[in-house]
Amino acid sequence: MIATTDQSKVNPQKHRTGLNRWLHATGYSMAGLRAGWHETAFRQEVLSAVGLVPAAFWLGRSWTEVALLAGSVLIVMIVELLNTSIETAIDRIGQDWHDLSKRAKDMGSAAVFLSLLLCGGIWLAALYHRFA
Repeated sequence: MIATTDQSKVNPQKHRTGLNRWLHATGYSMAGLRAGWHETAFRQEVLSAVGLVPAAFWLGRSWTEVALLAGSVLIVMIVELLNTSIETAIDRIGQDWHDLSKRAKDMGSAAVFLSLLLCGGIWLAALYHRFA
């Protein structure tokens, strides 16, 4: 026997198409950015990006250098949002300690750490290349 889903519980986004779907998806993305703003780490990264992205245009000597510098900053923010979404989903399941929940949160944190290392390495290499 095949189970049927109650259509009233299906996400209405799944039935939208074209421009209507795009507009709603953009709204959801903006809501996600607003939610991310409530996270201290994300706010710090956004404020850093306000200075670093324009600096990328000054420091980079070609479009590829600018893209690497600015892109590395954006990657940190993207990974931070993904980490926060993992943590939020885990916290929704329950606040009690569980080894798998800890592993998921630790791996999300490690992903942020690695993105920060990547960003820092790219910026240090660009600074060295420009001034050394």
